[in-house]
Amino acid sequence: MESLYLLVPLSICVVAFAVWIFFGAADSGQFDDLEGPALRILNDDDTA
Repeated sequence: MESLYLLVPLSICVVAFAVWIFFGAADSGQFDDLEGPALRILNDDDTA
């Protein structure tokens, strides 16, 4: 029972940190264009 006093706040801190990292990446524009890089390799011209 005593371990829950440590593990519950620790898990809440870990989840809050993960949410902070996710929203930081979303605000910086990392997830703006998900299809562009995948389609760019299909349109690659290797003509010399």
